[in-house]
Amino acid sequence: MNTATSTLDYPGARPGLLSKERTIAGPGFNRWLVPPAALAIHLCIGMAYGFSVFWLPLSKAAGAGAMTCPNTMSVFTELFATDCNWRISTMGWMYTLFFVLLGCSAALWGGWLERAGPRKAGVVSAVCWCGGLVISALGIYLHQMWMLWLGSGVIGGIGLGLGYISPVSTLIKWFPDRRGMATGMAIMGFGGGAMIGAPLADMLMRHYATPGTTGVWQTFLTMAIIYFAFMMSGAMGYRVPVTGWKPAGWTPPPSQAQNAMITKGHVHVKRVWGIPQFWLVWLVLCLNVTAGIGILGMASPLLQEVFGGRLIGEPGVAFTALNPQQLGAIAAIAAGFTGLISLFNIGGRFFWASMSDKLGRKLTYLIFFVLGFILYAAIPWTAHTGQLALFVAAFCVILSMYGGGFATVPAYLADLFGTQMVGAIHGRLLTAWSAAGIFGPVLVNYIREYQLNHGVPRAQVYDITMYILAGMLVVGFLCNLAIRPVNPKYFMTDEELAREKALAHERASAAEVRDTRSGISVTGAGAGTAAISQTPQALVIAAWACVVIPLAWGVWITLQKAVVLFQ
Repeated sequence: MNTATSTLDYPGARPGLLSKERTIAGPGFNRWLVPPAALAIHLCIGMAYGFSVFWLPLSKAAGAGAMTCPNTMSVFTELFATDCNWRISTMGWMYTLFFVLLGCSAALWGGWLERAGPRKAGVVSAVCWCGGLVISALGIYLHQMWMLWLGSGVIGGIGLGLGYISPVSTLIKWFPDRRGMATGMAIMGFGGGAMIGAPLADMLMRHYATPGTTGVWQTFLTMAIIYFAFMMSGAMGYRVPVTGWKPAGWTPPPSQAQNAMITKGHVHVKRVWGIPQFWLVWLVLCLNVTAGIGILGMASPLLQEVFGGRLIGEPGVAFTALNPQQLGAIAAIAAGFTGLISLFNIGGRFFWASMSDKLGRKLTYLIFFVLGFILYAAIPWTAHTGQLALFVAAFCVILSMYGGGFATVPAYLADLFGTQMVGAIHGRLLTAWSAAGIFGPVLVNYIREYQLNHGVPRAQVYDITMYILAGMLVVGFLCNLAIRPVNPKYFMTDEELAREKALAHERASAAEVRDTRSGISVTGAGAGTAAISQTPQALVIAAWACVVIPLAWGVWITLQKAVVLFQ
């Protein structure tokens, strides 16, 4: 069956440490070691969501005596300027670069990842993301904005893409019984990265700050070292199952075996551009993310401008009439609101992805669009009637479905296109995230500015935006409704599938997995069996502790901020 040769075909051959052959799990491996490895990487790259914590300190990086770069200065000139403080609007382009490069790199190198394996992709991700932070630290020290764009934005963005998709295919193959839950666990980490990284960065900047410096470049270097250690540990912890592996005693339930939406075939990544279902799922993800990401980035000013003095017991005082002390008080409340919806963004990734295992992916997305439409359309009413609790609850549910959309879509792709190249197909689908990362913020920000310039009160500037976003969800609902099982003509033939498995260095049984240190075959469980008892339970507990403890710390810090909202 295996038509390609590899280092394992020769007795005594020693594949490289990062080769896929070295990651094939032998008998006795516990599959529950793979999710914490994925979380170790996702919790680090998820700091991309929290980069706004650096904007204000970076806007003073040239020194207290330096002026801000004038509005008349072009962005190109500002990239090389050393005598003025950077504008936040210019630094904000790094946020756009993150998600544009994430989608592009995932699409470009997704096929390579399937053949190279998750370990090599995880190492490359660690080098790019952490190396980008080091380049950015040097750029801050030299006061060269172009180095931040190149380091964190471009090189770091490539690391984001490879790190984001590195565990998808592997987790789906380890958890055929819980595809949604498995991907939800990992992608939950990407949403949680900012909860850990943002307060950590704040603590480090305060530690390194001096009367003459903000401590930002030292913080970048420190975080690069910490993240590199975690990401390399996660990458080295990746394992892939032998072909045909399944959990002990598990067989697909009759409902799943008869479900036409769960294919038995496999689609090659090169063919997905021409398959209608791919583009329908692309639109489903893009529209769901566009609606969520636009308000996620404006959550704090949105709450302050809509409710104004009502947040501090002054219902008759508009936002523009608040004094500095009152503005500071509602800013703290808005920070709590931002933290609260971040928790729902994270929790929704695990909750909705797990629910999709029971409801099915298509029904789960139908719930997203129907419930999302109702909530978006109701937000203006809750704002105008002063229903703060309903307003906050609506946004919490919306953001849970925003996160849930990310976590559910890999399993949706596996159902439609098979598991052989789902990581590469997921990489191409993430171009929808790149598009949404541009459309969402632009839509919300420009409509807001347009209405303010035409005299619309601040408390009402978001009404039209919410109705537009609700309309976009209607389109998403129709796209999801149109998704049907993939035509078998797009599936790989047996010969094509065998060739792809050979290129991916897959092994049909654990007996083919060699001990690369001695060149002696490891005998044991064959395809279709699951011997998991040999992995020390203490190792599993320690691996989970390494990711759960930092995540719990981030949740605790966020909850402390969210409490302000209810005082």
